[in-house]
Amino acid sequence: MKKLISSITIAAVISFGFVNYTSAEPDTTATSADTITATDDNVADQAQEGDVDTEASEEVAAPGLVQQLKQKFIEGDPLWMSPVLICLILGLALSIERIVYLNLSTINTGRFLDEVETALKNGGPEAAKDVCRNTRGPIASICYQGLDRADEGIEMVEKSVVSYGGVQMGLLEKGLSWLALFIALAPMLGFLGTVIGMIFAFDKIVEEGQVSPTTVADGIKVSLLTTVFGLIAAIILQIFYNYIVSKVDGIVNEMEDASISLVDMMLKNKAAKA
Repeated sequence: MKKLISSITIAAVISFGFVNYTSAEPDTTATSADTITATDDNVADQAQEGDVDTEASEEVAAPGLVQQLKQKFIEGDPLWMSPVLICLILGLALSIERIVYLNLSTINTGRFLDEVETALKNGGPEAAKDVCRNTRGPIASICYQGLDRADEGIEMVEKSVVSYGGVQMGLLEKGLSWLALFIALAPMLGFLGTVIGMIFAFDKIVEEGQVSPTTVADGIKVSLLTTVFGLIAAIILQIFYNYIVSKVDGIVNEMEDASISLVDMMLKNKAAKA
């Protein structure tokens, strides 16, 4: 429940920041007319003096990237662009939450195992369990579960480590199915908007009774914008997904290596019955 709330909070923060940034972006299209008017006045003044450069005077500042994206978003019909944007925002929220969780779950496994082995030699399983308690992450949790079964024999230690390892692996992969859903859903929504936009374009042609290049081109442009935004959202989320999966695989490999090393240490120091 806490992770769901954190994901929703991150999504809200991303949405709020995006809205604020787009609102703060200067509207270059609204000021372009003033710029052109001022430029024309300067041209007239310079023409009277005989040293005017007409080509340089007609330059107008190009709109910013965010302003262009906002304009294309409106052109693509917010009705079909909004679901794609929602998929992107929710996917980014899940990705950020997973990346933070996985980074907090990553520890220096070699140093941790050295500390556990030293504690086993000097203070036995209880001292080693204290080391695990004071260390964050799934690797320390697995080692703690194994040490907690030390008096029940090495077989129980191995079963406990394997069982709890599966639980920790499930926690590491939590939310990835939703992220995969958004990756698949974003381009599908884009294609849906494209198809419906093409249908509207052909309906307009039927109403006019003739094929107008302006009507066809404008309708196709608007409908294809949803596909473009859907593919962009899917590409961004796919990059995050692959990074998260590789991070999970790395932690799982360290968990398996740590569990094998723990059993060897317990046998070596006679902390559990063979």
